Amino acid sequence: MKNNLIFLLCVALPCLVKAQDAIDAGISYATFQSQGDGYVEIYLNVLGRSAGFATVGDSTKQARVEVVILFKKGADVFKFDKYRLNGPLSKTPVDFVDVKRYSLPNGDYQLEVSVEDLVKTGNAKKYESSFTMDYSLDQLSISDIELLAAVKNAPEGASDNNPMVKGNFIFEPMPINFYEKNDELMLFYFEVYNTDKAIGEDYLLSMFIDNADTKDREEKISVSYKRKKSEPLAAAVQQLDIKELPTGNYNLVVEVLDKDRRLLAKKSMPFQRSNPYFKVSQEQITTGKFALENEFVGKMSVEELVYSLKAIMMQVDKSDGEHVKMITSQRNLNAMRLYLFSYWIKTNHNNPEAAYKEYMKVARQVDQSFSNGFGYGFETDRGYIFLKYGAPNNTVFEENEPSAPPYEIWFYNQFPKTRQNNVKFLFYNPSLTTNGHVLLHSTARGETNNPRWEIDLYRNAPNEIQGNDFIDATRMQSNTGRHARQLFESF
Repeated sequence: MKNNLIFLLCVALPCLVKAQDAIDAGISYATFQSQGDGYVEIYLNVLGRSAGFATVGDSTKQARVEVVILFKKGADVFKFDKYRLNGPLSKTPVDFVDVKRYSLPNGDYQLEVSVEDLVKTGNAKKYESSFTMDYSLDQLSISDIELLAAVKNAPEGASDNNPMVKGNFIFEPMPINFYEKNDELMLFYFEVYNTDKAIGEDYLLSMFIDNADTKDREEKISVSYKRKKSEPLAAAVQQLDIKELPTGNYNLVVEVLDKDRRLLAKKSMPFQRSNPYFKVSQEQITTGKFALENEFVGKMSVEELVYSLKAIMMQVDKSDGEHVKMITSQRNLNAMRLYLFSYWIKTNHNNPEAAYKEYMKVARQVDQSFSNGFGYGFETDRGYIFLKYGAPNNTVFEENEPSAPPYEIWFYNQFPKTRQNNVKFLFYNPSLTTNGHVLLHSTARGETNNPRWEIDLYRNAPNEIQGNDFIDATRMQSNTGRHARQLFESF
């Protein structure tokens, strides 16, 4: 069975050694079946900042560790490996990983893994666990589950002798069985053996997360089913969504079911999830029960907070807008942090910082593109509309039309915010200043709607209004040099 040694040791007994007192190396393992004996993979992940680094050349450094792996049966050593592992050359400490694969016959084993820093004396750790190899060439079975930090396509010619390569993929194993607040997906790999002999027909793979804290019953979360054909070996790279998974202890479970959904084989592994943002209430934030100084807003200056709050003004309702104006004008540091964090945790409660950064990347580009010297670019009409509704599908620009100042029309094919299609915005620049465009007319619900937009656009031709009603007229006379109406209605 796959286990994470750090996870098991810390659950079973207090972790007495602090990170700065010993090298921080995550060790995990998984067993698999092969045509002969089965094999076990040992996954090692060394945290760069916990290791010593030797100077190599003028400016680069390198971590160097010695790894000793023992497989014991009782008091006897069954298999032994000792090797030196060098980290990548770098100017700053970097993490590095290693995977080793060992063939083992069926049986019970004790595993010992020692990692010793060859640069920093006394910087070492030792891990112990036990596992059983129990595979048959005829019976249905499932390998251990390997949690993955990343998966990428293997380059052409990649060798299967490389333990990080399986099939057409390169796997980066998870350093520990622990998912932090910013993790949104669980990637994992496993193999199913001998379904052709044991089942002989199509079957179902069931993959789900079980709440380990509800021990009296199985609580299935994020369930996924896959129909598979029987074959000697089925390799599976799968993922489950964990954005909505609260903080707690869980089991990842894989099951093989027959066509009547009867259980034929099952494998599980424990993991932990930290999701402090999930279902955080406004009361917790405003009463200080949620430590904002540890969040991204806690590191922001007054100027950064004001800028960021002004960048979301077009996204909030009128009452919230007045509140934001008040706290930014008062430069109320705590209130600004509270509001900004509350806004983004409602937008993405799993990773508010990532949502904030993604939005602000666009906001800064909009600020630069539409800046006119009288405020931020996203405070102009065009910047406001762009951030509120996104980029238009089509645009028309007119700079030299007789009797009209420069104008442009934005076209949106679909408009989810108001559940409309074919929405249009017309901006014009009566002041003729740089980025001085203001919104004259729109067909979007809730935005400026001006039936006399054509009259206002061509105000320099007052005698060319269509009809004799100068007060209620909404159209201009047709003119070979007058295109706004035609352009507005062309999409």
